[in-house]
Amino acid sequence: MEKDKSDKQKNSQLVWQGLIALVVLVLILVIVYFAARRDLSSLESVLLQFIALAIGCGVSYWVGKTSVKEAAEEIIKPHAKSAFRRLIFLYLTLRKAANIIKTSNSSESQEEYEMLFARLEEIVAAQLITADHALEDWNDIVPEEVEELKQNYNLTHGGDEQ
Repeated sequence: MEKDKSDKQKNSQLVWQGLIALVVLVLILVIVYFAARRDLSSLESVLLQFIALAIGCGVSYWVGKTSVKEAAEEIIKPHAKSAFRRLIFLYLTLRKAANIIKTSNSSESQEEYEMLFARLEEIVAAQLITADHALEDWNDIVPEEVEELKQNYNLTHGGDEQ
């Protein structure tokens, strides 16, 4: 579904680029036609040059903006996939911890509770390690924000507070 949406978006973008190129081409042909048909006054020459400059700047800006957006998406996409995988892992381990807590209500012996506590401790430790790895993934992209996050929440490796 996401692939279809991005394909439609790219096709729509290509249509717009084609229409803009066609409009620019028509404007250039009109300018050349009037310039070749008769001698232009200096005011008309300046006006036509200004129109050509404005069109060129506008198209350059739009194409540049589009290409930068596409390049940024290609750079961030691998990091986003990695962070998303880590998020899924965190979700699954949290669900596992929730199931263990639900089943712990039927336990009666101290030994069962100690085993249950050890399992929950392992799950939490794995989640903290995964969160550290996810932070490091984002540190490659936005190091200032990650550093600010670590300072604001007193985060260290393993999630221990200082």
